[in-house]
Amino acid sequence: MKKETSHITLKAEQLSIGYKTKKVETAIASNINFELQKGQLIGLVGANGIGKSTLLRTLIKVQPALSGSIALNGRDLKSTSNLELAKELSIVLTEPLTSKNLSVYELVALGRHPYTNWVGNLSEEDITIVNESLVLVNILELKDKRCFELSDGQLQKVMIARALAQDTAIIVLDEPTTHLDMYHKAYILKLLQKLTKETGKTILFSSHEIDLAIQLCDSMIVMRDKEVICDQPCNLISVGIFDSLFPEDLIAFDKSTGSFRIKK
Repeated sequence: MKKETSHITLKAEQLSIGYKTKKVETAIASNINFELQKGQLIGLVGANGIGKSTLLRTLIKVQPALSGSIALNGRDLKSTSNLELAKELSIVLTEPLTSKNLSVYELVALGRHPYTNWVGNLSEEDITIVNESLVLVNILELKDKRCFELSDGQLQKVMIARALAQDTAIIVLDEPTTHLDMYHKAYILKLLQKLTKETGKTILFSSHEIDLAIQLCDSMIVMRDKEVICDQPCNLISVGIFDSLFPEDLIAFDKSTGSFRIKK
């Protein structure tokens, strides 16, 4: 599996996201600017309904931007074909898996689809990358199990392994810790951090686990009303970005601990 060297993998300039019909254009967030570096873990956070999923859908070319530009490894996303995109960016979404009767190995091997021939035969290189992905996520012992036999935490690791098998420079995950208990939330995010260090890939994930993201991420994209900020967690804390993320009547941010607390 190729290890990436350090440079900008994903760049947004003057990006505006939202929805457009024939008569109306509704912007959810505008003036979005950031550069994501290879080998970094980046958390996308913000209150419910602020537009995190819309931003992710725009970045992965599922939803068109209203204006501005997105560059993927220096190339305009608009001019990138779906096959080319599948070799540059892999996705782990929260939708229920429709093929739970597959074995873990079969599901992870689907990550090689952009590279296989028209009948989907795996080459020796494909098999090596699938096995490497299983080892990296520490699920090699599960490879013969059917996906319906797995816990939510195990299945999430399988989906991450499939994204690794796709061997792209960037992995994007939409709320990868949904439905997991506190231990497994921390485990999955710690695993993502480990994978950036071991593979050099850029991993971007959206999450409500802001406290964990602050502790583990190299950079964070914070969506607030009327602005989107991208910086290192320590810098975001020092300028008070998290202080007004939620209504002040119930929750406060403690700069000394880097965590949120409920007001008494």
